[in-house]
Amino acid sequence: MKATVLIATTSRWFPTARLAMALAQAGCTVDAVCPPRHPLGRMAAVRQTHPYRGLMPLKSFTDAVEATQPDFILPGDDLATCHLHRLYEQARQGVGQHARALAMLIERSLGAPESFPVVYARTAFINLARKAGVRAPRTEAVASLEDLKKWALQAGFPMVLKANGTSGGDGVRVVHNLEEAECAFHALQAPPLLARALKRALVDQDRSLIWPSLRRQQFVVNAQEYVAGREATSAVAAWHGKVLASLHFEVIHKRDAAGPSSVVRLIENAEMSNAAETMVSQLNLSGLHGFDFMLEADTGYAHLIEINPRATQVGHLALGPGHDLPAALYSALSGNPLHAAPKVTENDIITLFPQEWMRDPESPFLLSGYHDVPWEDRELIQACVGRRWKPAIPSAAKDPAQSLSPVRAPRI
Repeated sequence: MKATVLIATTSRWFPTARLAMALAQAGCTVDAVCPPRHPLGRMAAVRQTHPYRGLMPLKSFTDAVEATQPDFILPGDDLATCHLHRLYEQARQGVGQHARALAMLIERSLGAPESFPVVYARTAFINLARKAGVRAPRTEAVASLEDLKKWALQAGFPMVLKANGTSGGDGVRVVHNLEEAECAFHALQAPPLLARALKRALVDQDRSLIWPSLRRQQFVVNAQEYVAGREATSAVAAWHGKVLASLHFEVIHKRDAAGPSSVVRLIENAEMSNAAETMVSQLNLSGLHGFDFMLEADTGYAHLIEINPRATQVGHLALGPGHDLPAALYSALSGNPLHAAPKVTENDIITLFPQEWMRDPESPFLLSGYHDVPWEDRELIQACVGRRWKPAIPSAAKDPAQSLSPVRAPRI
């Protein structure tokens, strides 16, 4: 039996393209709803794409579903997940067979609707984890500066402030004193500036910030205990509250302090694995999800700090039995036997493309790690090394692909 997956993304963040390739290789028919000029629109792995319109996001998704009739929807970013949650509520309140079918499709794709509010409320998620026995830092929503000061007296500094509904590090600040905390609180709580929303709409053709800016709706800010240590992350494929496959990594480098990982190390960590399985079960999740941790410096304990309710940038990697998320998801969707792809590397160090190249074109990890360049798709490489993603490189390097590593890269 075939399975059609609709990848839904509101941004041009390219890891969704890597995931599309992996899903197609696993046996899925892949369609996408995405912004204009997204790499997904130029890939042989994607059968057809449909436009995402930031001023009409739910209609964009509904039109794509009607056109493709998918078996499963896979959100590629947090805003896409939020749109699907809203679309579910709209469909659940609708009448007729079409509305019921749409609600069932979203529930099948994401899991129990009772989990939808929890995955976006950082305090509620952490409280659920702690109640389930998962090691996690105390977290509390702070509605005012007075609440923030009370929390500071209890928890001390440093502390972490996080805004609901943000991702990619944009809504996270580590603060070391009350003055920093108050400045960060105001910045995180504020709605997007109209100038920023208009710039993104005009330059990037991304209108997703227009309505939040015009409505002037403030973000909920959460205060979290600071855990000194090393960052780590897990990616899982889930089906009806059970983990089908998982990947666990320690973060070695990030593209920048608040940005995505650029170099990771594959690890086996029982505490991270158990925490992910517990939360997938507690929330009755389906689909691809990520969990972020801090590995405590003194003890090595894994502290769960948040959930990413969508596919993450490492989800396409095939790293052996039990560690191939696209193959596991395809098997669950189609009912066909699980056939994991061959392990792409025996190297535990994964250098993510083009993040590490963007961070440092001379990074030794481009050679010492497995550099995850999608050589099989020239269009995708060109999209990644084009002007939008290109770091500063010497003017003598006429072909940006030549600087992907210190050794000469094949021409694309």
